Amino acid sequence: MNQNTEYSSGAAGCPHALKDVDLFSTGAQEYWYAAYDILHAEAPVHRIPGEGYEPDTDAFILSKHKDIAMVVRDEERFPVVGSIALKKLIERGGDPFTIPGITTIAGSMVTLRPNPDMWRSHRQELTDPWVGPGASRNEPMIRREANWLVNQWIDRGTVEFVSEYAQALPQRVMANILGWPISDLKLLKYYGDGCVKPFVYGSRHNSQLTTEEATDQFKVLGEFRDYTAALIREKRARPQDDMISFLTEVEYSPLARRLTDLEINGIVYAMVIGGLETTQYALAEQMQLLIEREGVWDQIRADRSKLRAFTEEGMRLRAPTQGLSTRITSRDEVFHGVRVPKGSWLHLRWASANLDPDEWECPLELRLDRKAGTRHLTFSQGARVCPGASLSRLEQMIGWAALFDRVKSFAYAPDNRFLHQPGIMLGVLELNLTFEKA
Repeated sequence: MNQNTEYSSGAAGCPHALKDVDLFSTGAQEYWYAAYDILHAEAPVHRIPGEGYEPDTDAFILSKHKDIAMVVRDEERFPVVGSIALKKLIERGGDPFTIPGITTIAGSMVTLRPNPDMWRSHRQELTDPWVGPGASRNEPMIRREANWLVNQWIDRGTVEFVSEYAQALPQRVMANILGWPISDLKLLKYYGDGCVKPFVYGSRHNSQLTTEEATDQFKVLGEFRDYTAALIREKRARPQDDMISFLTEVEYSPLARRLTDLEINGIVYAMVIGGLETTQYALAEQMQLLIEREGVWDQIRADRSKLRAFTEEGMRLRAPTQGLSTRITSRDEVFHGVRVPKGSWLHLRWASANLDPDEWECPLELRLDRKAGTRHLTFSQGARVCPGASLSRLEQMIGWAALFDRVKSFAYAPDNRFLHQPGIMLGVLELNLTFEKA
């Protein structure tokens, strides 16, 4: 078994052999899951020549659950790429917010979370009360927004599920949490699209934008920064029960002071980049699972205790973010007999790990009685687990509860193409459905 084969090139088609596998070429999104079967069987460590972090090194795709779980739990052995860049920024000195090409999220990381201890404090004190374990405070609001959205189309008999529910729900929820005016939801989407542009339009394993694309992105991010700055000033003057108001008033214990406007701006950036897309893609893919897996809708509708298991299985089977190149090797490593030199870039393919036959019995089956279903890697694991995982899970549970309450059944309308957006996230472009009202 050749475990160290190299990448092919060209536009993607359905891969039938290892030589056909390229997860990052145009159109590859339509064939990712066929590629994962091949990677598991033939190349759990898959080399991408010349695309390593340091000069003259390579990148490697890891696709096995055990390997990725080990990597994400050992930050010293497998440093986070962003932390390396952050260290260089700190060593440069000066005000990070004045450096050209530095976003507010990067600037805020210099002062608020420059090391693992402050990373934990940042989560516990600044974000957990709103999107982490404290996300339960949002339950009434999420329920209200979910039912408001259903009201817009429940008497129509048809719905374009992505734009009218899966995308709209996390947008409205995040707006409420931040204190973002609902009247400016179109701006929230515009800025959110700007934040995630590399993950949609970036090329190769590390989502690189062209110079022109990066320039366009920074134009949008500049507008986002200005809009958020005005919103922060408003919240300082007239605080309300929302996250931005909270951030203007909280004292951050590691620094023994309150946050600056630019530091808050960076936190808002982080909330927008992580708080919209994941839940949207999860809901859209789970709807397809419910339609295609006979009897599952009726089982959950009759027994809501199965809903949590369904959402976890849905995220395992159809991971919203399929993979990220977040780690490098700090020393020479060996995976499955393959030498991975120091300075190599590791692309962690969450979605493939979630279907690893060595980890999951019958991995392609949706099982509502699967044991320890939350051990999937959709939100990563360890100290760097997604800070908004609790909120996303809550949105999914409440979002589905509203649908089970008010809809008897869904079916595909005849005009679906099931095409996905480019990039590394599993985002179906549209989903036209018919339904029978409960």
